[in-house]
Amino acid sequence: MCNATGAVCAAIWRDLDRSIVTSIHSIQYLRGLAACAVVCFHVSEQFGGPFDVGAAGVDIFFVISGFIMWVTTAGRPADPWRFMGRRITRIVPLYWIVTVLTAAGILIKPQFFYGHFFSVPNFVGSLFFVPVLQENALHPIVIQGWTLCYEMMFYLVFTLVLFLGERWRFGVLTGALVAIVALHSIFPAGYARAFTDPVVLEFAAGVGVGRLWLQGARLPLGVGLAMAGAGFLLLAASPLFDDEMPRALRWGLPATLIVAGAVFAERARPFKPAALPSFLGDASYSIYLWHVLVGVLTTGVVLRIGTPAALQPATILVATLVFSAVLYLVAEKPLVALLHPQRPKGAVKARDAAAAGAAE
Repeated sequence: MCNATGAVCAAIWRDLDRSIVTSIHSIQYLRGLAACAVVCFHVSEQFGGPFDVGAAGVDIFFVISGFIMWVTTAGRPADPWRFMGRRITRIVPLYWIVTVLTAAGILIKPQFFYGHFFSVPNFVGSLFFVPVLQENALHPIVIQGWTLCYEMMFYLVFTLVLFLGERWRFGVLTGALVAIVALHSIFPAGYARAFTDPVVLEFAAGVGVGRLWLQGARLPLGVGLAMAGAGFLLLAASPLFDDEMPRALRWGLPATLIVAGAVFAERARPFKPAALPSFLGDASYSIYLWHVLVGVLTTGVVLRIGTPAALQPATILVATLVFSAVLYLVAEKPLVALLHPQRPKGAVKARDAAAAGAAE
């Protein structure tokens, strides 16, 4: 634990939050891969293609989320209010922007937004992560935003657990997530049943992987690669499984194997990251949030200019990925810089010196 003053300690951990995550290059790679997989799924769905497994990118995101939240908070001064505040300012502003623009698009050209549902209650509910339910599933204005409803619920549970002493947090957090899912079969149709879906267990799986990683657990390189490979093979084979199999088992278990295998393989053999997959990891949230809206606009342009039918899926896919990534640079990155300003290098050095002096 840090013996420096509370303010200096908080500054140290604030700067470490991002550096720890981005220094685990396999996590960055998987974030980019997951976002691209979801985009591929939606383009495939648009053209009646077979790539339903691309939706499992969401499950990889959930496991990664549990991993990141545990790794960036364990062993550090607990500040629940700051934790939740940073989660809100990181997730909500861009989500609200995309929600408003999507709602405007639905109102202007509803025929372009197949499967979307606009109403004033759904618009307001979407902004606060309690959208309308359709067939017992969350259905926000930004259709892929249902995942953020679960993310925010997880952040809320995580925030409450941070009020506890550190020795209790892991047990209480995982126990709470398991208890939430245990209530799923008890609740009738409605929000309670939707928010207790077994997919919540994927966050717990990520927390478990993060705890093992922080404890210094190691696996041989071959074992880590075999775990990740087994996860990908299970995803590839998932169309062969029973359609009634719970998502947390069908895609959540492979996602956990992929994330765990990747981080432990990297620990066994660290590597220098490549620029493109690292960038896609950084841009993954923007790619995920923007891609449906961008895809609708791209489709309109592709059809208008008379692109041959055989080229339309690939053209829409590439254009959607490119423009969504560009929006990371022109929208998300400046927004994050505004809401989470980085300290100048000189200030960081002065802070480190102050921390070292206080610790002596």
